[in-house]
Amino acid sequence: MNRINKLFQEKTKDILSVYYTAGYPNLGDTMTIANHLEEAGADMIEIGIPFSDPVADGPTIQESNTIALNNGMTLKVLFDQLGELRQTNSTPVILMGYVNPILQYGLEAFCKTCQQVGVDGLIIPDLPMAEYLNTYRELFEAYDLRNVFLISPQTSDERITEIDTHTDSFIYMVSSAGTTGAKDIFEEKQLNYFKRINSMDLKNPRLIGFGISNNTTFQQATENAQGAIIGSAFIKTLTDSKDLKLDIHQFVKKIKNN
Repeated sequence: MNRINKLFQEKTKDILSVYYTAGYPNLGDTMTIANHLEEAGADMIEIGIPFSDPVADGPTIQESNTIALNNGMTLKVLFDQLGELRQTNSTPVILMGYVNPILQYGLEAFCKTCQQVGVDGLIIPDLPMAEYLNTYRELFEAYDLRNVFLISPQTSDERITEIDTHTDSFIYMVSSAGTTGAKDIFEEKQLNYFKRINSMDLKNPRLIGFGISNNTTFQQATENAQGAIIGSAFIKTLTDSKDLKLDIHQFVKKIKNN
C-alpha cells in the first residue's frame, strides 16, 4: 500500500505534515532534515523542489527557493540525495513543485525516479486538472504516485466535488486566498470555510495548509480536518537554527504540544 494511504488508514486525526525546501539552508541538508523530522514525530514530509518562480509561495519560502537554487540544488541533485531515503526513513514523502522543472527533467523519467527513491506523492500547484487527467494521471498511477490537489475558500462546491472524485490520497485545503505564510490564529471566515468543507461529506481526508504556525493554529486545523501542513514557520526555524536536530525536535514538539 502507498505510504500516504497507509498513514490515513492508520491515523485519522492530528496528522502533521512538514514542508521544507530541498537544499536549504545548505545543499547537503535535505536528508538530514528528513531524518530529524521522522525522529521528532512528523507524520508526513513534504519536500519542495526549488523553482525560480514559486507562485503559490510567500516571501519566506520564496527566499528559501532562491538560496537553494544558488546552493546548486537541481532535481538531479535532489534525486541523488533521496537515493538513501528508504534506507533510513519510512515516513510518507511528497515532492511539491511546479510543472516546468518536471517537464525539463522528462515526465516519465521523473515519475520513474520518484518510485525508485521512494517518493509517495506529488503536489503541483500549477498543474491544471484537465492536463492531469489527460496527460499525467496514467503515468502517476503506473508509478504509484498520489497526486494532491489544492482547494481554497474560492473553490466552488462543484469543483471540490470533482477534485474529490479524482483524488486517491488527501485534499490540500488552502486556508485563505493568498500565498503561504505563518499566522497566529485563524479568523472566523476561515473557520466558516473549514465548516463548509466538512459539511460536504467528501470521501477523501483533508489537511489544512497556509497559515499554520503554532499549536493554536494546528489545533484549529485538526478540529476541522485530519491534520495540517506547516511550511513557512518551519523554514524560519531552519533559517535561525544553530543545531538542526535539537531545533527540529523542539519545533515538532511545540506544534503538537507534547
